[in-house]
Amino acid sequence: MFNKYMFMCLVMFMYSLVFLYFSFLFMYYDSFFLMEFNLFFMNSFNLVYVIIFDWKSLMFVSVVLFISSMVLVYSSQYMGYNSNSSIRFMYLVVMFIVSMLLMILSPNLMSILLGWDGLGLISYCLVIYYSSVNSGFSGIITCMTNRLGDAGILICLSWMLSYGSWDFMFYNDLYLNNIFYMLVFSSFTKSAQIPFSCWLPFAMAAPTPVSSLVHSSTLVTAGVYLLLRFFYELFIYSDYFLLFGLLTVMFSSLCANYEFDLKSIIALSTLSQLGLMMSSIFMNMFDYSYFHMLSHAMFKSCLFLCAGIYIYFFLDNQDIRMMGNCSIYMPLTTICFNIANLALCGFPFLSGFYSKDMILEEMVFTSLSLYIFIIFYLSLGLTCCYTCRLLYYSVFKFNNFVNYNFMEDNFDFMSFVVFILSFFSVFFSCMFLWIMNLDLYYLFLPFIIKVMSMIFIILGFWIGFELYKFNYFFNINYYYFNGYMWFMFGYSSYLYKLFFNYGILGSKFIYWGEYMLHNLMFNNLFYISDVMQFYLSSNMSVFFFTYIIWVLIII
Repeated sequence: MFNKYMFMCLVMFMYSLVFLYFSFLFMYYDSFFLMEFNLFFMNSFNLVYVIIFDWKSLMFVSVVLFISSMVLVYSSQYMGYNSNSSIRFMYLVVMFIVSMLLMILSPNLMSILLGWDGLGLISYCLVIYYSSVNSGFSGIITCMTNRLGDAGILICLSWMLSYGSWDFMFYNDLYLNNIFYMLVFSSFTKSAQIPFSCWLPFAMAAPTPVSSLVHSSTLVTAGVYLLLRFFYELFIYSDYFLLFGLLTVMFSSLCANYEFDLKSIIALSTLSQLGLMMSSIFMNMFDYSYFHMLSHAMFKSCLFLCAGIYIYFFLDNQDIRMMGNCSIYMPLTTICFNIANLALCGFPFLSGFYSKDMILEEMVFTSLSLYIFIIFYLSLGLTCCYTCRLLYYSVFKFNNFVNYNFMEDNFDFMSFVVFILSFFSVFFSCMFLWIMNLDLYYLFLPFIIKVMSMIFIILGFWIGFELYKFNYFFNINYYYFNGYMWFMFGYSSYLYKLFFNYGILGSKFIYWGEYMLHNLMFNNLFYISDVMQFYLSSNMSVFFFTYIIWVLIII
């Protein structure tokens, strides 16, 4: 039978190679190309759709399409390829990828909103794919938080009308700070920075291939990419935004050490890396942030897909306390999983090392305070800490849940995909660094600062190995506080209740608005539909009646 997954995978992989070739070409000639599609024209009104091709957008599109092709191959075995539900899943994933491409390739804020909204709405459909109560709750949180960020884009659209165009690349030197603040707010919601972080672990209710796609190169990186595109030429420095990024890095790394759900630990590691990307943007390191975004996409997709294989063979179990001995019965998957984990930690000469080490060393030259210096290195150590803890529970610990007969490591589609992605987790950053020439800066550092990152990596691994004993030294509420992400979702519920009952507009106005905008509108629409139904059901009578009226008018 025709496998639609493989067909879409082949198409995306071929387009990925084409975009990669053109990105090298545009980088070599240092040029860009604009295409305008005239959609509608009337009098002086002209509606056009603009697409920009430069090396940054083309390289990012190539990475997104490559990872998407690998995820589709993986999904053909993980989800099945012959049932109606799996075909629906494939179409949703393809629509999700198309929305991301629309967002990447557009220099117009209106068409960016098209892809931005598509990402939010289709991610809701993917999160609720399993149709359980937990999936529905997680989907609502994901969708509502993303819709909150859409408000900032809509305000920017209204504000930019005074500039005469929504093509932001021509007006970078003229924007007010307020437009910048609104865009940063929208990017924070999409990239799950504090205080909008709670939706990211909730989005783990989606199938694992979707989690791999969402958390590596599509949904969460959309906010980072928007800031990279908008403010590449003009940048307004602010310590407050840098503080949000640093808090996100620290908070997510700390909470991951108290989490036992496999996918939630990897989701919190994504949150930590997003905070690092945002922090590097607000320290005026655009190229390094872009570099880390691409290298992170490779090893994070590999990490999620390896976790999906573990969940697949552990009978849908995600609790790391129930896992163990994976290295004996699933050696290939465990090797790829550990390579991706070490790349995440910034282990020397893997993909994560080149980008993270450059960001940390460049950060020393930014003349920021000692506290920021300490937070950066502490978060690096905490990353190694939860990685080593995850490594112990999944590989070295004795298994106490699933019979060994369920575990196998055949070289099938899923193993093939994680093998390819683990190869790129090792070599991608090294190759990209040679292409970009980012290492042409000579940074002279004292020896102790140069080896500081290596010291914190070793220290984090040691503390993480000690944490597996996990005795309750503190009060149980301390572990609840960190395990439930500082009760961040509870704060948002409390704020909603506060504004609903004691808001500026008052509860009476809210009830009046609900009555006028909901009940009254519903009653009017219901009446109109009744009238239309009556006339449509008696169409012969209406025809004769209108015929008589026209005869009378003619006479």
